[in-house]
Amino acid sequence: MQKTKQQVSVLFLLFSVLFCVCLIAANLLETKQISVLGISLTGGLIVFPVSYIINDCVCEVWGYKKARLLIWLGFAMNFFFVTMGAICDWIPGAPYWKNDAGFHAVFGLAPRVAVASFIAFVLGSFANAYVMSKMKLRDGGKRFSARAILSTIAGESVDSIIFFPLALSGVVPTEELPKLMLWQVFLKTFYEVLALPITIRVVKALKAHEGEDVYDTGINYSIWKVFSLN
Repeated sequence: MQKTKQQVSVLFLLFSVLFCVCLIAANLLETKQISVLGISLTGGLIVFPVSYIINDCVCEVWGYKKARLLIWLGFAMNFFFVTMGAICDWIPGAPYWKNDAGFHAVFGLAPRVAVASFIAFVLGSFANAYVMSKMKLRDGGKRFSARAILSTIAGESVDSIIFFPLALSGVVPTEELPKLMLWQVFLKTFYEVLALPITIRVVKALKAHEGEDVYDTGINYSIWKVFSLN
């Protein structure tokens, strides 16, 4: 039986590497609390929105199927990184090692937080890709800016609604959770709006270079068909 050969371009590969690096970097940066205009946030805000911008670019140029592969690849690499960090954190340090507390603060991600983070990332990323794909079909490829912003709002909302209650319920006062969630969605969306002029130019350059502008007509949106690319 002859199988159809499925391939990805070099540029898609590079975007995939950057996507995975952003997710892993966000995990590390999340361990620092920062203050932006008097608002307490996590350091992951610096880099995590970039993963949504990459998701938008991939879905716009190569379509939902490639975005689906990208999301699961990012999940797998992030899971591998977190698992290796947890194992290394669990192994006793050498007698001369004096930085156990610092290492644990960075790599000792609580199982509850890890599970919340993984679930929120997967569902939020797929919400982002789904909205991008459906809006492109509805608008005939026009209004990229609108779908980039609205897809981010959808994805970040799903991410926040899942992550904060699962990870921080009982840790952060209940009345504070909605404010935290709203600020996260607002600031990450604002980040995307600021980056939008660059995103538009990158998407145009990618379409011109790749000779692709995929419309997801009649595809199966199941999140499980990971290797269905054609």
